[in-house]
Amino acid sequence: MEPDNLTRVSEFVLLGLSEEPDLQPLLFGLFLSMYLITVLGNLLIILAVSSDSHLHTPMYFFLSNLSFVDICFTSTTVPKMLVNIQTQSKVITYGGCITQMYFFLLFGMLDNFLLTVMAYDRFVAICHPLHYTVIMHHQFCGLLVLVSWTISVLNSLLQSLMVLRLSFCADLQIPNFFCELNQMIQLACSDTFLNTLVIYFIAVLLGGGPLAGILYSYSKIVSCIRAMPSAQGKYKAFSTCASHLSVVSLFYLTFLGVYLSFPATHNTHSNAIASVLYTVVTPMLNPFIYSLRNKDIKGALKRSFEMTVQIGESPD
Repeated sequence: MEPDNLTRVSEFVLLGLSEEPDLQPLLFGLFLSMYLITVLGNLLIILAVSSDSHLHTPMYFFLSNLSFVDICFTSTTVPKMLVNIQTQSKVITYGGCITQMYFFLLFGMLDNFLLTVMAYDRFVAICHPLHYTVIMHHQFCGLLVLVSWTISVLNSLLQSLMVLRLSFCADLQIPNFFCELNQMIQLACSDTFLNTLVIYFIAVLLGGGPLAGILYSYSKIVSCIRAMPSAQGKYKAFSTCASHLSVVSLFYLTFLGVYLSFPATHNTHSNAIASVLYTVVTPMLNPFIYSLRNKDIKGALKRSFEMTVQIGESPD
């Protein structure tokens, strides 16, 4: 690419999901509703776990961390989209775009690791119940979360620094509602071979590794459940991991569906719509999946609500 065609980047343009003016109020209301539901639902999960001593266990410790990450994950993209629709501006600064991409990668990778840690937790609980409290002690659980944060931060930092080295052309339109890594690299005029190589390497190592860990954990869980003598024991064991399995399936199927179809379709508008599934829909549905299928969470929320009502009705 000739130097004359390069430009000093100060801002990008987020094309969003649709450029139709008549659809903007509908999109604003829809995404505002989904964002509020996501934040409220996940905050209720965190409240239930923190306020009820019965839920101070490794499984719910990881769940509360997942809820916090889901709030942050959605908050990296949706608020900016809502502001753009409300102000009728599609512009995001260069620094804002890099920052959004950094936190999007950070919390997306954290989701990935936390789901893996939760699968391991269920594996130990079902296949090694007598050693569960010894293996999954508080320090070890904290260490697992700390390692997940550390790797996610380093990955996001590496990917962001790799983008900072790129030069961009005059066409700075991103066909999405947020600064997505792959689409930003496609806008670059400089050589992106190293960026692509790093993306694929990290995808295999940090994406394929945790997924393999989840699949291995559940293969062992299935074997342990099948070996149980009583039907009641099998049902109880399966019910403890059914919610997590649902969330894992929803997260990976939507995420892989978008990125595996991306090279084949080249339909950027379709990919922008599909990315809504794992960036907005999945974090919104997670609290419903865990609360509707979990008597402990529902009980904790009910007790918290009753306590709040009692405090409100008590005389001054």
